[in-house]
Amino acid sequence: MPPANSEQPTKPPVVVPRTGGNNIILNPLQRGNPILDNIRNVGKEYGDIVADYQVGRTTGVLFLRRVLYHRLHPEYIHTRIEKLGRSYSLRILLILCDVTEHRDPIRELTKVCLINDITVIVAFSSEEAGHYLATFKQFEFKPPTMIKERVDKDYGSMLRTSLTGISKVNRTDVETLRTAFGSLANIAKASPEQLSNLPGFGQVKVKNMKAAFEKPFRNNATNTLAVMISSQSKAQASEDPSEDPIEDDIPPLRTDKGKGKAREDPLPARERSPVWDIELDNADLPNRQKSPPWDIELDLN
Repeated sequence: MPPANSEQPTKPPVVVPRTGGNNIILNPLQRGNPILDNIRNVGKEYGDIVADYQVGRTTGVLFLRRVLYHRLHPEYIHTRIEKLGRSYSLRILLILCDVTEHRDPIRELTKVCLINDITVIVAFSSEEAGHYLATFKQFEFKPPTMIKERVDKDYGSMLRTSLTGISKVNRTDVETLRTAFGSLANIAKASPEQLSNLPGFGQVKVKNMKAAFEKPFRNNATNTLAVMISSQSKAQASEDPSEDPIEDDIPPLRTDKGKGKAREDPLPARERSPVWDIELDNADLPNRQKSPPWDIELDLN
């Protein structure tokens, strides 16, 4: 049992906007802050809140106006986080970066926020910081699909999405390729000379396209592994255990480092692995005494 004089921490009440939830609630201490002029397309009203900005019924924002101030008074942000407590489900620290050497203080603040389960957002201007606050409020009740990338299902859109994944190829290039060749199959079969004749296609872009269509997904290492696995399977199925088909099949290729050329130099022969116990048991099957028939076999006869 806790002592009688101990007090349980209570969450500060979340302020509900008077206009039905369309306004950002501002802490009265934020009066005169230049960031207020950059919060557009949403309403603003002052309220008794612990956070600096309440951009949703479950979202509170602490605002650090100057990183330089944090350098001089590092205890400030710790005090604000302690007062904020667990008032909101989503708690954000919005930092306005005003110094050039910002890596160390930002790293320190990020560590503090990770420990206290707070999201960090860094802005480099008052306009950017105001845009973040307005966006959070505007998307308060929006589903996550609102910011999900939309890809149309028509042929042109899928062709554009596929080809723009190749380095240096842009949307204009895709339309040029579609006009010249008509389909993805014809584009893949086009020769480097045909691609070079198109406007906007230089040597680098043509090389990237041919590599995307012709470069195999498997390299020599994976091909060698596949040959070895296939050879081992054949060795297990062979009746003559003294014959090693690994050396009789296609020899694996080595690759010269730095040159990228395959060399017809087979790997040195390996020693045969010891015989497994299950192989000894299978080899001894003809010499074993036949097991008695099961009752179900007698019933079927």
